[in-house]
Amino acid sequence: MQLEQALSQARCTFPFTHLGAHFQESSSQFIITTWIPGADKVTVIDLGSGKKMGSLKNVSDSYLFRGSFKLDQAPAAYAFSVINEGGEYQIIDPYQFQDEAYHAVHYVDHSPENIYQQLGAQLISLDVGLSQPIQATRFAVFAPNASAVSVVGDFNYWNGSCLPMQKTDFGYWVLVVPNVAAGAKYKYQIKDAGGADLPHKADPVGFSAEQYPSLSSVVYDHYSYQWQDNAWLKKAKKDKYKQAMSFYELHLGSWKRPDKESGKEFLTYRELVDELIPYVKDMAYTHIEIMPVSEFPFDGSWGYQPVGLFAPTSRFGSPDDFKYFVDQCHQNGIGVVIDWVPAHFPEDGHGLARFDGTHVYEYEDPRKGWHPDWNSCIYDFGKDTVRQFLVANALYWLDKFHIDGLRVDAVASMLYLDYSREDGDWIPNVDGGNHNYEAISFLQWMNKEVYDKYPNAITIAEESTSFPKVSRPVFEGGLGFGFKWNMGWMNDSLHYIAKDPCYRRYHHNEITFSLVYSFDENFVLPISHDEVVHGKGSLLRKMPGDEWQQAANVRAYAGFMYGHPGKKLNFMGNEIGQSHEWNHDSSIDWHLLEFDKHKGIQNLYRDLNKMYAKYPALYEMEHEHQGFEWIDHGNADQSILSMLRKSKQQKVYVVTNFTPITYDDFRLGVQDEGQYQIILNTDDKKYWGSGYKTNKKSEAEALPWNNQDYSIPLPLPPLASLFIIFKG
Repeated sequence: MQLEQALSQARCTFPFTHLGAHFQESSSQFIITTWIPGADKVTVIDLGSGKKMGSLKNVSDSYLFRGSFKLDQAPAAYAFSVINEGGEYQIIDPYQFQDEAYHAVHYVDHSPENIYQQLGAQLISLDVGLSQPIQATRFAVFAPNASAVSVVGDFNYWNGSCLPMQKTDFGYWVLVVPNVAAGAKYKYQIKDAGGADLPHKADPVGFSAEQYPSLSSVVYDHYSYQWQDNAWLKKAKKDKYKQAMSFYELHLGSWKRPDKESGKEFLTYRELVDELIPYVKDMAYTHIEIMPVSEFPFDGSWGYQPVGLFAPTSRFGSPDDFKYFVDQCHQNGIGVVIDWVPAHFPEDGHGLARFDGTHVYEYEDPRKGWHPDWNSCIYDFGKDTVRQFLVANALYWLDKFHIDGLRVDAVASMLYLDYSREDGDWIPNVDGGNHNYEAISFLQWMNKEVYDKYPNAITIAEESTSFPKVSRPVFEGGLGFGFKWNMGWMNDSLHYIAKDPCYRRYHHNEITFSLVYSFDENFVLPISHDEVVHGKGSLLRKMPGDEWQQAANVRAYAGFMYGHPGKKLNFMGNEIGQSHEWNHDSSIDWHLLEFDKHKGIQNLYRDLNKMYAKYPALYEMEHEHQGFEWIDHGNADQSILSMLRKSKQQKVYVVTNFTPITYDDFRLGVQDEGQYQIILNTDDKKYWGSGYKTNKKSEAEALPWNNQDYSIPLPLPPLASLFIIFKG
């Protein structure tokens, strides 16, 4: 194929061979060749002197222009003055910067961070000996099996024949384009191995992206934002396992909607700063956990079908706006955890699926590379390039956005080759089993990299099976996560609490069973978005009984949750007793706070968070056997649980009555002689409780009870949890 034809059809694989300045010492000349669609006349300009060096001749009556110049005329850098039917303009030749373009792949395989420091659209300064550096964007993309790649954007009228990229030996395509600045929109035009056109692809390492219909990547300057959270980042490292951690899980698009008069669909990141942060601070949550913010095409996926892993979704603003949001959270003492989704990705044409016409990112065999549950692709965890891409992305959010932690979605689907598959629809591993060794190895590497480089960060696994050592270090044979969601506790306790109190005695083991394995992992107790959607009903509506009993059940259950060992996570709306199940297309029902019932539930969650953070007995040893004792776990007939939470210097007793029956003469066994005081009662009137009278203070009596040497009389309210501290 002739050069002119290859260029006009955007099929040129090695443009550096033909375009740019090529020196010929034998003839003491250098030849400049350029391809400029639509040009009628092209003149070379020395950027150092600003003088015209001469015109290029048209080749074969095409848009290919070429000219010869003496070696002593060689400029430090040059530009073209182009005349066409629209007038005259000037461009700097991209193809004179070959070394700078190749720089993108010099270090890309050395460490995961180099993926986001080298690939994508990197803003660079070209110091070529001029009075001022040339500002440019270096584009680099991995498409090893493509026959041609061009960068297209608003800077070249989306014309794929204008800027063909150079293929390197490692399968990366590179090009430096001068005068392309932050805010420029772009994609990649890719031809597969047979030369067929693929849909324009967004940048896999794009830092910003537009919404539908363009879905374009956007050049972004990561150094423009000035962070103000040094105090947060520099605070002394603390043992996360010995801190109170209460997560407020939320969906940014539906936490609160703008007024209809605004004409906007969502609050922006900056508006959320003004609305959300004061609320979270008032409610005394230590962290917010945000459902996925990586760019995603479909609102209804809630972010769990991501396309742009390196771009915060532009639904709510720019990457700088998201940085401002995180920055303000930190300045207000709130940690930020984001959902991270390496488990799968959608097939959208502009995304990663069959990126260069082949399975660059996903397993080729659909028995490994296709998710039957979500109708989406699965990353090939066995490929070094994919593993490095994903680990780099995990580090990227911690580095560039100061994120405090990653909650990894759908870990179980990664660990098991037969996840949601029938016999014959999956491929066993080399040992004939169902564990995906490649995914296991990837997760271990990711966690090791995160904790090595960001020791103050946390990783949390949503893992729904009994896979061993999920939250144990890699050197102990674990997956290396810091924490794991306790899905067993969630399922069992919700099943129990949904029963009519008169039947709970027959399901007593469901509410106690979690303590059999509670210290096998570093657990987070989640009541997440998945439990209040798709017909499951809100937390309030899961509860049996009349209006008062439903609210009382919520309060008693919340108290039990905060008394149970493990960090706490509640989805937005739970804390106000939301009546309707969550709908991502609408706001939380904030108007419910006009009613005492919902205001009371909110007051309780606020006080539970404050109590949890105030008393070390409730958090300091919540991942250790020594921090917990049953006082009475066998009282199925009355459906009452009594437990003891301990720190090295404090003891708090927790008693939960899961029935609407009151007890004037209930007795609780205690370990020590001295005074005891109720620090929280979920039946208090300020929580819309009955206000049943209890002994705020009690003196231990030398009356053995519950296998303890002492006991205290404890009038017990209906459907309530009591927290009682030993005062000494």
